[in-house]
This record gives sequence, C-alpha cells and structure tokens, in this order.
Amino acid sequence: MNLLNKLGFGSPRSLENSDSSAIAQGPDDDLPAPGQQFAQFGAGCFWGVELAFQRVPGVTKTEVGYTQGFLHNPTYEDVCSGTSNHSEVVRVQYDPKECSFESLLDAFWVRHDPTTLNRQGNDVGTQYRSGIYFYTPEQEKAAKESMEKHQKQLNRKVVTEILPARKFYRAEEYHQQYLAKGGRFGFKQSTEKGCNDPIRCYG
Repeated sequence: MNLLNKLGFGSPRSLENSDSSAIAQGPDDDLPAPGQQFAQFGAGCFWGVELAFQRVPGVTKTEVGYTQGFLHNPTYEDVCSGTSNHSEVVRVQYDPKECSFESLLDAFWVRHDPTTLNRQGNDVGTQYRSGIYFYTPEQEKAAKESMEKHQKQLNRKVVTEILPARKFYRAEEYHQQYLAKGGRFGFKQSTEKGCNDPIRCYG
C-alpha cells in the first residue's frame, strides 16, 4: 500500500482491505466467445487505443477498462487519482484464424510511444503506462520477442511492462467505443476494418 495512503492521504477507496486487493490481482476470469481469444493492451488514453484495435481485421470485440490495480471495482475517478495503480487498457477479443497476436502487437506499437514512462503526450499518470498483459505463454513469448525487436529500432529504452492479464474491470459505459460514437465533439470516427484515417483522440 502507498505510504501516503497509510498516512491518510489519497482516495479513501484505495484503503480497501487485502481481500479486495487479492480479487483485483486475480486472473481475468471472463471467457471470450467460442473460438476467440483475449488480449489486453495499455497504451495511453484508452479511447484512441480502442479505435485503433477496432479497425484491425479479425478483431471481433473491444472493451475499455481498468486492470493491474489493487482496488476492487474501481471507478474512473479512482483510477485518475493515481492511488489505485490501475492501467487504462483495451481488452481485445479476436479470431485467431483471421488475426494473429502479432498483428495486434503491430497495432499496439504503432499507436503509442513505448519509451515514455507513465505518459502519452499530454496525458500523464500511472494509468497511461505502456503494457502488454498476456493470457497464454505463447502471447508472453511473442510479446517479449516483439519488444526486443522494437528496442533495437529505438534509441531510448522501451518501458513497456509485460505481465499476466489480471482481472478486467469494464469502464463506465460512456467510455465504451467513445470515438466511434462521436467523442467530445460529436464527430463519429470510422471503425471500418483496415481504415487508416487519423485518429482524433478526443473526437
């Protein structure tokens, strides 16, 4: 637990008991649709990241949410407080017959700067950290190999964390498919497979 929390600072909800922490740190116990697989990625604000994955052929469903924290059932406010240690992520469901995990990794690396710690552009905080959260040993191996490859191409250290997928907490409904629904300004952005239109992060 964060020292500041012990001293009485930070979100009161971050002072949940150890049972809640154990639940939050447990595995993702949701199941993908038959014949499908899950993957989780954190690459900054989850609005734009979700839209990028929606456009990948073979991706059948996306949801934004929170994971890797210590608080059970966190709210957006909890996550933004910086005291719960959650990461904003997109959970991707994909058909492995139509989409390889490597294709998802390609979309992940292109979407963000993996060398900035707890930051993407103007978005700063631990919830914006770069992360690949794997469900299988095969995903873990592919993620590590992919990171090594990208590290060789960059002149700064990649800070992406590669960890087992933890319990996924679906974000509030207004966050889901935010940019596809119009975002802040009401301008809907295309989710068409293979679309290369620039992603406007706030709509």
